[in-house]
This record gives sequence, C-alpha cells and structure tokens, in this order.
Amino acid sequence: MTTIHALPKIEIMPLTSIRETRPTALLTGRTAWATVGSMFDLPLVVQAEPHTASRPFLDSLADGLPEYVQVVYAVGGGLVCDAAKYIGYKRHLPVVVVPTVLSVDGFFTGIVATRDKGTVVYQDTGPAQTVVIDWDVVRSAPAQFRGTGIAEILSIVTGLLDWRYAAERNRNTEQERYQPWAAQLAAGIAQQAFKIAKAVGEGRVEALRNLLDLICVEVQLTNQLGHNRPQEGSEQFFAYAIEPTVARERGVPFADLIGPGILLSAALHGQDVAPLRQTLLSAGIPLDRLNSQDIITTLKVLPSYVRQHNLPYSILNDTDINEQKAYDLLTTTGLSLSFHG
Repeated sequence: MTTIHALPKIEIMPLTSIRETRPTALLTGRTAWATVGSMFDLPLVVQAEPHTASRPFLDSLADGLPEYVQVVYAVGGGLVCDAAKYIGYKRHLPVVVVPTVLSVDGFFTGIVATRDKGTVVYQDTGPAQTVVIDWDVVRSAPAQFRGTGIAEILSIVTGLLDWRYAAERNRNTEQERYQPWAAQLAAGIAQQAFKIAKAVGEGRVEALRNLLDLICVEVQLTNQLGHNRPQEGSEQFFAYAIEPTVARERGVPFADLIGPGILLSAALHGQDVAPLRQTLLSAGIPLDRLNSQDIITTLKVLPSYVRQHNLPYSILNDTDINEQKAYDLLTTTGLSLSFHG
C-alpha cells in the first residue's frame, strides 16, 4: 500500500483566537512558551520541554502520556513539532502545531526525523491535524530563527545536484529514480528563495508568506514523489553527522547545521558558493555557530558515515576527504573565518 500524505489544515489567525476545550498535552520550549503562552488558554494535563529527537526519548514521552489526554499541542520550533507528531502517532491523537518561527518544513510533513544510532531515521507519522500561524508572532521572532526554513528550500540546490549525480551513475533506487519534471519544479522553488531571502531576514510578512508557500509546495512535491531526494543530499548528511558532536546535552537549531552543509556540499560539487552564502546570511541564517575543528573532523569521516548508515547515494560516496581537503573546503566556503568561538 502506498500513502500519499496531504498538507495539514493551515489556519492563519491570531493566537488569541485559539479556543481549545480538549484535555491537552503540550510540547514546547521555555523561550517560546514565555513569549506566547499568555496569548491563549489550553486545558493542560501535562507539559514537557523536549531536548532531543532521539527515538528512546520520544518513546518515553509517548508511553508516559496520561490516558485522558485528547489532543497534543506543539508550540515553538521544529523539535517540539517532531515530538508532538511522534507522540500523536504513537497514541493515536490529533496534533495541533503552533510555530513561533518558520524554521523547518517539518511543521507540514507527514514524517518525523527521529535520531537513532547516530543518524536520522524517518518515522511516517502522518501530518499534524492543524497548523496555526500568527504572522505577528513569527515576524517578531529573533532574526536568526524566524525565517530559517529558507535553508530547507535552499537545500534543494545541492539536493538536486546529488540526485542527478546518483542518476548519472545509476545508483538511485527504483523508488527514488531521477525524474526531470520533478527536478525542474524543485529548481523553480529554490530559485524563488534567492529572491525573497533579504525580505525574510527583515521579517516582512509578505516574504514570510511567500516562504510558507514555497515550503508547502516543496512538501507537496516530496509527498507526491514519496521521497526527499530533491532536497536531501550531502548537505543534510553533513548536518546529521555533526549534530551529535555539537548538540551534546541540548538540541541545536537545524539551520545552524544545514546552512554550512549547503555551502560545503556546493563546494564539493564545484559550484560557486558566494550566492548561496549571501542568500543564507541575508535570510538571517547564522554561519558562525560551528567550531572549525568540529567541521574538519566531521568532513573527514563523512564519506564513511554515509556508507555506514546506507544514506542515499551522493557525491560523498565517491569522495575521500583528508585533513587538507577539509581545510580547503572550509576556506572555499568561508566557514573557516566565521566561527566566533
């Protein structure tokens, strides 16, 4: 059986208009809840602040949910959204997502990127029932968070390079075969991201609405295809590999990982990284959050990492990265100059 997920219902309205009567489990972050928690009332049964998307941790949250909970709310960013969708899936409950930032496409997907045995493992959960967006809340978020979902769109640039690279070597699976029409549609989505990045970084609602549209079209395309190859390649694999090192006890914003990953992947493919770098920075995506030595260490093991975890075929499968090559990549992308320490 094949399931093609739809988008969740998206309600664009003030958070003060939320009226919830069902006994609620809330997944949120401290900062997000401090910012918006006074805007609406939830009949809370239990509240948690997840710090990781590891599968055992998410299972423990789902198993500990009181029986009389009738709905799960996620208020905040991508991590709390994933946790809520996973718990809703495990306990057969509807999920309502309230993004305080437009940071990831996971608000709208039917999958959750759990962490298991050192890498990302997707769990098909189905989409949230409803996503509620208050533009006043999103545009008021700190610039380094509010529109970082644009990195998900820009990852199409390098994702397509790897998808085509694998196709040229006959290394895509039949399910993930390269389809030119899909690649062309995805490229068009990515092209629009370059045009709106500056206005997204400035918090303009019109640009943030355009970003929402691009994310939703990207999600619909990958839903239809049944895989993420148009926007998941070596840039994402870098993020997966470095995350355990930099996350330590707390999660890190995915854009802090995927932004540098996009630049490194583009450099591996011999592309000019300058337009991508400028676009990421203008959208508010930080490129200075990763330690240079952590990047070098991760790059050196990245080819073996993708083979060990049987990740989709990419340029990394045919690349050896020694100390010098890693340093050259750091220099080419400008990441060697970015870290603040």
